[in-house]
Amino acid sequence: MIEKTRHIPDGKKERKNQPVSHYLEAEYLYFPTTDLRCPAGESCVIDGQYVKVGELIGTRHGGFFDQPIHSTVSGYVVGFEKKVHSSGQTVDCLIVKNDKKYVLHESCVSRTDEEIAALTKEDYIQIIKDSGLSGLGGSGFPTYVKLETKNKIDVIVANGVECEPHLISDYKLILERAHRIIEGLTYAMRAQGAKRGVVAVKKKYPELYEVLENARHSFMDFDIEIKRVGNHYPQGWEIETIKAATGIEVPVGKMPSEYGVCVFNVATLYGFYRAVKRRMPITERFVTISGNGIKTERNFSVRIGTPVRDLIEMCGGYTENDKNKVVICGGPMMGTNLQNDDLIVTKTVTSLIVLDEEPIKTEPCIHCASCVYSCPVDLQPVQIMNAYKERDKDALAVLNVNKCIECGLCSFTCPSKIHLTETMRQAKRFIRK
Repeated sequence: MIEKTRHIPDGKKERKNQPVSHYLEAEYLYFPTTDLRCPAGESCVIDGQYVKVGELIGTRHGGFFDQPIHSTVSGYVVGFEKKVHSSGQTVDCLIVKNDKKYVLHESCVSRTDEEIAALTKEDYIQIIKDSGLSGLGGSGFPTYVKLETKNKIDVIVANGVECEPHLISDYKLILERAHRIIEGLTYAMRAQGAKRGVVAVKKKYPELYEVLENARHSFMDFDIEIKRVGNHYPQGWEIETIKAATGIEVPVGKMPSEYGVCVFNVATLYGFYRAVKRRMPITERFVTISGNGIKTERNFSVRIGTPVRDLIEMCGGYTENDKNKVVICGGPMMGTNLQNDDLIVTKTVTSLIVLDEEPIKTEPCIHCASCVYSCPVDLQPVQIMNAYKERDKDALAVLNVNKCIECGLCSFTCPSKIHLTETMRQAKRFIRK
């Protein structure tokens, strides 16, 4: 009997028990002036200019928003070079040669509690906008845009579920920065006028619950709950997290703010703390290098702008065999397959998976419906695949292909090894043309 797939191997046990290597002294740091959301951008510095940590060095331009770019080191601007972005695109990057002195920019001065207490919603929006903070759970969506909602927000949900296999960035961040995450949550609650905050973490990680619960006791003036939610995949999907953490059901395609909910990843809330309290942008990220194609799997804390090749070298390089390597930025379910490893650590990069290529033969569909049973948004992937092959836009619209959250479960559960998730992506792009 075909059953719904809810639990998948997460590959985290070994990684979460490994120490974190702090590699903060890359010789050159690279800062993309464009990305997937922002196809245009420019720098505001010149070759040879000395810049400091937290200093504005450029701006990326999206369709309806801008994203400032800040240096994460002090040093000298030495030009531009093309590098690979986490989206798989090759983009122009501003290069800063690290002087390894880490001189803070004059604007990075902490606010007093009195100053923070006097902040208005408009102040919070401007602070977060100026910090360049974006969704650090992977979306990269500008955080200040969420704050601009006109809907009344009753509860802020901090998403610490991190359900994608291999990823432990949020896990490590919670263990080391729980107090700062809760403090960031209180600022988000103030900014939105929310009376309640909920932090969602997996039941199987009692250690996360304990550190967050201890941190919560420092903020007893706020109604904050640490909620243990399911261990299944994709529990970290925003709608699933909201339901498990608050009981509120948000229909697919609707904005959570319409139901009085606003969701932020825990790393984003840590960024909230840094922006509000310390007047600092996010400068570092936890990054994991794993997979059977690398000699030694390791966890790192690195400055944003660090070349991933530096980290691969510190892992001992690639395994030496005659197999090609598959390089994935992100998790194995929703990550991006890269053409090469010339990748730069940006705010949303938390993992690189390197695998020995194992050719998998795709067989014809056996009509088992495992993809249908497992789809969290109740789609029919095989029918969507067939409609896409026929380039039938009307059928794709009727089949609601745009509801697909690209979680990867349809491909994972398929006994015929059909690349359904990639077909779903292509169908979504096709119907938008």
